[in-house]
Amino acid sequence: MTAYWISEYREIIDADKVAAYGRLAGPALLAAGGRFLARDVPEQTYEAGEATRTVVIEFESVQAARDAHDSPAYAEALAALDGGAIRDMRIVPGVQ
Repeated sequence: MTAYWISEYREIIDADKVAAYGRLAGPALLAAGGRFLARDVPEQTYEAGEATRTVVIEFESVQAARDAHDSPAYAEALAALDGGAIRDMRIVPGVQ
């Protein structure tokens, strides 16, 4: 069953660190089988929606998304981020 990695950037503290993270994280997650579905600030929000940068990546399974997160390549990306953003990240299983 597919799974979705969803990251919301609640606050960007250091744009240079976020950019460095992105240069490493994108290739690491693609190499781990991820497929970027959305990556930007919302065009529209409703209810308690916040206009924060949001990223949605599809993986073949929850385990594949976990493995991507725990990979050495992604660990390098997280090291580059080094507190440059406050994020909420979750892995959600797809609907069958």
